[in-house]
Amino acid sequence: MRSILAILAASSLIVACAPETDLSEIDASAGAVPVLAASPDEKIKIVGSSTVAPFSTTVAEQFGAISEFPTPIVETTGTGGGFKAFCNGIGPDQPSISNASRPIKPSEIELCAKAGVNQIVEVKIGYDGIVLANAKGSPELDLSKAEIWLALAKEIPDGQGGWMKNPHQTWNDVADHLPDMPILVSGPPPTSGTRDAFAELALEGGADEVPEAAALKETDKDLFKKRATTIRMDGKWIDSGENDTAIVQTLMKNPDSIGIMGYSFLEQNLDRLKGAHIEGSDPTFSEIASGEYGISRSMFFYVKKQNVSLVPGITDFISEFTQEDAWGPTGYLVEKGLIPLQEEERNAVREKALALEVMAPDS
Repeated sequence: MRSILAILAASSLIVACAPETDLSEIDASAGAVPVLAASPDEKIKIVGSSTVAPFSTTVAEQFGAISEFPTPIVETTGTGGGFKAFCNGIGPDQPSISNASRPIKPSEIELCAKAGVNQIVEVKIGYDGIVLANAKGSPELDLSKAEIWLALAKEIPDGQGGWMKNPHQTWNDVADHLPDMPILVSGPPPTSGTRDAFAELALEGGADEVPEAAALKETDKDLFKKRATTIRMDGKWIDSGENDTAIVQTLMKNPDSIGIMGYSFLEQNLDRLKGAHIEGSDPTFSEIASGEYGISRSMFFYVKKQNVSLVPGITDFISEFTQEDAWGPTGYLVEKGLIPLQEEERNAVREKALALEVMAPDS
């Protein structure tokens, strides 16, 4: 009898000491598995684009230094890899923010929805140019989009109404005015938003300038897109991972090579690198901001609204990122290479972001 009483007493003590569960901290929307709120020292987890990562990292460090919240964790996974992680589920152990150097795709929104992540806030942060860069001492490049495509496409028109495997070995093979330098390009992998944007803006844009390819677009848009964006894999293009810093290192080791990277990485390495002229325009802050530079794109981060009540500080982080001293024309992110939005657009984006206005389902 004494032993039974002892067990009952111990059980009562355990129940009495157990922490109470606040049901308001459980998110069960959209069929998601209930998740308990994080402790106050839980860190915001950020994944995604290597191009946007330097900006998020700078804001995270500033945020950690001046706020009551711990410094967020920023992981570089590439835009595609970031969305895959972001769409994995809801909760403090999941990424709350995904950096992106392109808009989220409908297929990625669908992937998120399958895991119950159906409240996504899009925050456009500014602009970036995609640069074809080489080492300072290497030959100058003045390229059209058509020449970029003719150098890098897997198949190009054969001049007789058909298509052929790309025969070009040097840039001079592509056009007489280009240097007699081997075609050797280090670029981001298929999971990268930079790769997606380069394919759309430079390769598709270049194919559009070639009459035979443009004619194909009129008759078979899907085949046109495939031929426009399929990059040759005969050693002339090398996937160099998600880190643009690795591409910079490759350019320094091989003066014949060209690297595809975001403008911010060129801007940070102007003592060692230079950017190619693209159709008479240079990859500079002013020409990207004005839209003159032809290979430029918008940058974003995406917020998992369902994590706002589960991870402390997310709204405060958004506020820090979108305040004028950060992303404005004289903000600390400009020093890192960010090309700011116009004032009216900045104000509108900040208002929607702080209101946690979610994307429409058909965005």
